[in-house]
Amino acid sequence: MSILLVTSSPRGADSHSTHIATEFAQKLLAADPSNTLVVRDLVANPLPHIDADYAAGIFTPVEARTPRQAEVVGVSDDVLDELFAADTVILATGFINFSVSSTLKSWVDHVTRAGKSFAYGENGPKGFVTGKKVYVVLASGGIYSEGAAVQMDHAIPYLRTALGFNGMTDVEVVRIEGISKGPDAVTAALAKATAKVDALVAASRDVAAAA
Repeated sequence: MSILLVTSSPRGADSHSTHIATEFAQKLLAADPSNTLVVRDLVANPLPHIDADYAAGIFTPVEARTPRQAEVVGVSDDVLDELFAADTVILATGFINFSVSSTLKSWVDHVTRAGKSFAYGENGPKGFVTGKKVYVVLASGGIYSEGAAVQMDHAIPYLRTALGFNGMTDVEVVRIEGISKGPDAVTAALAKATAKVDALVAASRDVAAAA
């Protein structure tokens, strides 16, 4: 199994989403020595935001692209190649202004490409990035999985829509929530997230054994 880990929190070593997602990836690796891991750190190596050269370049024949167009489309090609090569994808993000980090949004923009990751047909859009298990690790200061604040969560609905549009419909969410409520709340949130990760790793091991 090839695992792609994409981290995007600006908090570095203090990031709970990066911490839990990295532990998740390492546990999946330990579960099967034949598994491999590719890490894309969107903070250490941010992707360029969509600009005019990209918008024109993806619809320009390769031989006719300007050097700048070739550069930015090449970046998109690289992240798409990583995504297609992965069997399992782990996306880690903080909950920033009710949605995902801008760095992760940029990654979504680069992997969502007409003719590459999806196409429109007679029956509407069809995603080509299929057969993958996706895990989203989301850290938030408040509680957005239940209660009055559910409607303010634009992170998970957005990711489910964007991933599904590209063909990735098997999506599990690991939340680390309520971490703004003090040290005890952080400890409890991390313990709950770790327990879910352990259960998901066990389930993945069972699926592999049955295959």
